[in-house]
Formats: sequence, C-alpha cells, structure tokens
Amino acid sequence: MKYIVVLGDGMSDEPLEELDGKTPLMAARTPVMDELARQSELGMAYTIPEGMKPGSDTANLAVLGYNPREYYSGRSPLEALSIGVDMKPTDIALRCNLVTLSDDEKPYEEKLILDHSSGEISTEDASVLLGAIKRELESSTYKFFTGTSYRHLTIWDKGQVVELAQPHDILGKVIGEYLPKDGMLKDMMVRSYDILNEHPLNKARKAAGLNKANSIWFWGAGTRPALASFEEKNHKKGVMISAVDLLKGIAVGAGMKVIKVPGADGTLHTNYEGKAKAAVKALTQDGCDFAYIHVEAPDEMGHQGNIGNKIKSIEYLDDKVIRVVMQGMKESGHDYRMLIMPDHPTPIRIRTHSSNPVPYMLFDSVRRQNNPWHYNEEECKLSGIIIHEGYRLIDRLFAY
Repeated sequence: MKYIVVLGDGMSDEPLEELDGKTPLMAARTPVMDELARQSELGMAYTIPEGMKPGSDTANLAVLGYNPREYYSGRSPLEALSIGVDMKPTDIALRCNLVTLSDDEKPYEEKLILDHSSGEISTEDASVLLGAIKRELESSTYKFFTGTSYRHLTIWDKGQVVELAQPHDILGKVIGEYLPKDGMLKDMMVRSYDILNEHPLNKARKAAGLNKANSIWFWGAGTRPALASFEEKNHKKGVMISAVDLLKGIAVGAGMKVIKVPGADGTLHTNYEGKAKAAVKALTQDGCDFAYIHVEAPDEMGHQGNIGNKIKSIEYLDDKVIRVVMQGMKESGHDYRMLIMPDHPTPIRIRTHSSNPVPYMLFDSVRRQNNPWHYNEEECKLSGIIIHEGYRLIDRLFAY
C-alpha cells in the first residue's frame, strides 16, 4: 500500500455572495474530486490548535502528524532548514518578505502595505534586490539568505523571539502600528525602502506594470526546530514535493526526501503535472511509501482576494494533480490511499488565514465506499465526522 497527501494550501473558504452563496471549492468544476468523494470518507479536521495563530506552518505540521504544541518553534526556522542554514542554538530566524508598499511621499510609517508577495516576484528578480539589501544592511549580527520568490530569511545572532505582524494579515492598512517594536529591526525596514524603491530593477518592474518589491518585512521569529523523524514515527519512507521553503524545511527537519520539480514556483501557473508525476515516480519506482504533494496557489489567490483565480487553482489541482496521480497509480498497479485536504482556510473575505476546521477526503483504492457526496465544505460537515486534533488525522490515512 502506498500513501499520498494532496494538500491544496488555503483551499477552503466561506460562502460568497459573488458565487450565489457557494464557496470557491463548491463553485469550481472538480469532476475528479467529486467522483472520488462518492467512494471516500469525508469529514472535517481542526488543524490549528486552539490559541495558536492560523498558518501554513502549524497546519502542515499537523497534517504530517506532528502536534504543533509540541513541535512548533516558529515558521522561519523551518524555512532555514530548507535553505540549508545551520542555526546555532542562540540564533533567531526571521522571515524576510519582499513586499509592496505605497509609492508616495508620505513617511514610511504612513505608507500602506499593498501586496505581501510583490506580485509573486520571481526568485531571479528577488535575488537581485536582496543582494542590494545584503550590501547595505548585512552585519555580523544580521545575515540575509535568499529563499524563493518573495520569501527570504534573516538570521539574528543572539536575538530574541519578538512579536511581529504577518504582512498578509494587514493588506491595505497603514503600516505604522504594525512595525517592529525592536528599534534595529524597524530601522532596517525603513532603510530598505530607501534602498529598494528607486532601484533600477523596481523602476523596470513599474514600467512593465508589475508591483515594486520596495521594502523588506520581518515576521515569523523562532528558534532552531527539532522534529522527530517521520520514518521512525510512522515506519514509512516519505517524500515532500513543494515549491515553498516552509514545506521543504519541515521535510528536511523530519528526515524526508525533498524533490525539486522544474517549473514548480508556488504560483497559479506552477508545474502541477510535474509535481504529480514526481510523486508517482517516487512511490512506484524509487522505493518511497508516502508522498506529500503541496500546492500553494489557492492560498496565494485567497490572499490576493481573487475569486476567479482561486476557483481556477482548485480546478487545476483537480485536473492536473489528482487526475494525473490517479492515472499514474492505476497504471503502476499499486494499491494506495490518498488524503485530499487544505491545511487551513484562506477566506477571500478576510484575505488571510482562519482557524476554522477544513474539509478532508480519504480515498482507498481497494476499499471503496458508496456515498452520495461531493467534496466541499458543506458536504464534509454533513458527514458528521470531526477530527478535533488534526495531527491525528494521519493515523486514519495509515490505519491499514
């Protein structure tokens, strides 16, 4: 038996007036998932422990079977593992986003945050801009490391775990009250605007109709993580397929293999089929027992408040990931169990994460059920199955 998780990041949502009371998942054309739903267990799972901030860090730890209360030490340290930064026990890791602030004459504190991802900036462009930041701001205390797209890393030697605002939580707001209380972190953010706003690359981006990446934004502070081995916990050899450093970092910390898929970039136009085919190959040819396929696009579309593209990302997940995985597994002759779910909701209404439970679907290629369901939030609720401790859901996947 092989085991698969297909994770549509931020895929679940709320009913929207623009969709006549449907959620994007309900409105999307998903014939593969709907066919699976009629043969699967459906239910709801709480992936965010009560009192913890909703995010892909805590939620994906839970989906992978790690109790966030026990294993979570901050988001950025997990990303540091992916980038290959060996943190000292006294280091603090910080996420360093490249964001878009309003391009006006107002003081830095009075600017608006317009885009947490700088228009999903390419890693190539981001590395040029982060290079300018490193030349001006790096010191023996603060080191900058290039990640993927807008997501980068700062290591603070002998730092402190400080409270920092998540940029995707404050889109469209004046940034003053959300700036770091730590004077040096705030000063570097202010100085970064002066370095980046008139950078030639940002001028070119503006001329091309793209968002400037004109400021850094620190958040997600944490200490060096210590995850138990996934294989030792579950007796399964696992592989992670994701374009996002956070997920790759979790995998590195858990001792899972990380597969890099060409063209997988975390955007709406990522290489969906490449991810699916890489998972099938890992399971059927390379001796892996478990594959985790993470797709970032629904979450990004939720942050952007783009209903049409969120629907499109879900349809791509259905047709270009799940269908391809099923076809590949059928051709291989392997029996398999597949868990399909989001990690957390990213409702269009609020353009950030929420702690509400998420719909899951558990399919078994051997023990198929016969139900009248479709896969969406409402029908998963109607099933009556609720997993209150989301990190235990993986036990249902591995039950037999």
